[in-house]
Amino acid sequence: MSSSAKAPSAKKPRRSRTRRAGESAYGLLLLAGRALMGFLALLLLVAGAWASWPAAQHVMFPQSREHGTMTVARCEAEHCTGPFAPVSDNATRRSKVTIERSVAADEGAEVPVVLKPGTTAVVRSGIPGLLHAWIPLGGALLLASVVVAGGMRMRRTAWGLAGVGALLLTGAFVLL
Repeated sequence: MSSSAKAPSAKKPRRSRTRRAGESAYGLLLLAGRALMGFLALLLLVAGAWASWPAAQHVMFPQSREHGTMTVARCEAEHCTGPFAPVSDNATRRSKVTIERSVAADEGAEVPVVLKPGTTAVVRSGIPGLLHAWIPLGGALLLASVVVAGGMRMRRTAWGLAGVGALLLTGAFVLL
């Protein structure tokens, strides 16, 4: 016999129907688990955006809103108050407006703000206000990264989500 002759090929035994059905069911369970974790991550991100939107819309789309500065006069546990000095043409002076304490500076500081329509509540404008408005989304990004890494086994995507969330939260902390 020559060394180039091929050995007879052995046929692989066919798996039983029960084993093939079991393997398919296991694969289906894995797919369902990943789909559920993807839905949970998406739900977290939507909830974070939903919680951020009430403040973010005033900072992101300030064209028709009243712009001005607020001089912080007095701070309580959750809110600070002070007079509103208009900067834009459509704004009117107000003797007392309120802002969240977490956004306001020390008493006596002037803070650039946008007035929420129909209220005396203001939100901080500019990049610091924008980052502060999106803080709930930053937290949701961090939570979703844990779900994506652990539940979906997509570690690179999870690191990306965590990085964006951490940058957003760090930027808000540094600029405020």
